[in-house]
Amino acid sequence: MGGVGEAIGVRGQALPDFRVEAARLRLVELPLVSPFTTSVETQTVKQALLVELAGDGLVGWGECVADPDPSYFGETLVTARHVLTAYLIPAVTGTARRTLAAHLDAVRWVRGHPMAQAALEMALLDLAGQVGSRSLADVLGGVRDQIACGVSVGIQSSAADTVRVVEGYLSQGYRRIKLKCRPGHDLDVVAAVRQAFPDTPLTVDGNTAYTLADAETLRRLDRYRLDMIEQPLAHDDLVDHAELQTRLTTAICLDESIPSIAAARAAIALRSGRIINLKPGRMGGLLPAAAAHDHCQQASWPTWVGGMLETGIGRAANLALAALPNNTLPGDTSASDRYFLDDIVEEPFRLQPDGTLQVPTAPGLGVRPEATRLDRATVWAERVAAGPPIGG
Repeated sequence: MGGVGEAIGVRGQALPDFRVEAARLRLVELPLVSPFTTSVETQTVKQALLVELAGDGLVGWGECVADPDPSYFGETLVTARHVLTAYLIPAVTGTARRTLAAHLDAVRWVRGHPMAQAALEMALLDLAGQVGSRSLADVLGGVRDQIACGVSVGIQSSAADTVRVVEGYLSQGYRRIKLKCRPGHDLDVVAAVRQAFPDTPLTVDGNTAYTLADAETLRRLDRYRLDMIEQPLAHDDLVDHAELQTRLTTAICLDESIPSIAAARAAIALRSGRIINLKPGRMGGLLPAAAAHDHCQQASWPTWVGGMLETGIGRAANLALAALPNNTLPGDTSASDRYFLDDIVEEPFRLQPDGTLQVPTAPGLGVRPEATRLDRATVWAERVAAGPPIGG
């Protein structure tokens, strides 16, 4: 797992040894409260793979954020299921008691598949934290117990509709608005929202929909005092992002372009932007994301934690990561009811009157699934046998 060797040096070493005795993988499906449209796709339901690792009378949970299709990232639910069941989970199940680092070392040989690896790592961290009676935020080095929340607004049918949706979220207390955009659905929408809400922290997210040929359009966004323009160009092009940043006053924030610590370092060296969105699923886990956070902090690049429409399980992990000191900007860590009528955890995340969410403080992730809601959302579940991984 790229970056884990570096990250584990300061995180997780004090946790006790533990054993993974059994494992299960399940697919859950939750309808969204409203369609969520980006420059890439429209989602009406959220499907997620959940990893369950049992040991010491406890269960650790992990969530895989891969989509059904490879539109956002190269992994899919199908590929993640295969990698988890054939390689990752068998390597840590049914073994002797060992450290968190040793469990992670057992799967470090697997290249790529960061979303599958992140799901396993989350479950291991949850189980280890419970065994050691330490919260995930404590293990990662969190310094705050409340996280300022932003909200991501999908593409609406008109600028007027966007303003109405934004007004609703601001009335709930969200501190920052992020507008999804694409060519032809950008300047007019941003102008309308900024006119209606002149003092609201505002960002836009292109999800790779633009090219350098659109530089003049993106430059015109400077006038609207945006906190950032997130991922305007191709996911694999740090060079063009560096060129674009020289033409803009507004900071570029990189998302899809940062699948690893190495990519974060390259972006900083090339000056491909000025802000990085940390997503543990995209980066191979919470530990690599935390290590990237450290590099950004040393380079004076602000970071924040993005979202992938996670259930309460993944949302708890994101809040723990967001508690790290360099995550100074409101993230996409919205309340459960932003996306779901009925989240699967016992205590869904609720926005506080001051626009924050509480960081869980109970051991591990600090949340547990509620059995009835979990069973209702489950599409299928399967035991994963212990044993040597195929080809490992």
